[in-house]
Amino acid sequence: MLYLTSPHLAMLRHHAAQTYPEECCGLLLGTLGGDRKQCHEILPTANAWVPPEEGDRTAALGLDPGYPGQTPNHRNPSRRDRFAIDPRDLLQAQRDGRHRKLVIIGIYHSHPDHPAQPSERDRVAAWPHYSYLILSVSQGNTVDYRSWILNDRHQFQSEAVIVTPDQGHGL
Repeated sequence: MLYLTSPHLAMLRHHAAQTYPEECCGLLLGTLGGDRKQCHEILPTANAWVPPEEGDRTAALGLDPGYPGQTPNHRNPSRRDRFAIDPRDLLQAQRDGRHRKLVIIGIYHSHPDHPAQPSERDRVAAWPHYSYLILSVSQGNTVDYRSWILNDRHQFQSEAVIVTPDQGHGL
């Protein structure tokens, strides 16, 4: 289960609405205890996705040669349907968190004008053990959010999100 405070959720919703019509993204830092992931900090990051080189048609269409049978659902990929977190941001978050006894417990991003359900691209790029919080933004308003985790077959399954009042956890 993923535990967030009300202020965390408000910050996530604001970030998703603010970046519309592009996808927002960021990291969830917190603590782990059994199947409980307690978020202590939201770390918004820039969407670092850039279009691939013109000659790389496989990547440009959102296909991964390691996953046969995929079909593109967008001919002109952009930050409206893609996100990337700069690896330097991941490393910095890990370093900063370590000093405060926090770890990256998840990654969040938005789906502009689409449901809060993971895409095939989301699944292919996902790492085990992280929560993947997706916020659905419709016409600039965050309308839904859901969290997902990978099962042992590398398929997403829904993860419960528990929103609690602010308990003094910093943003």
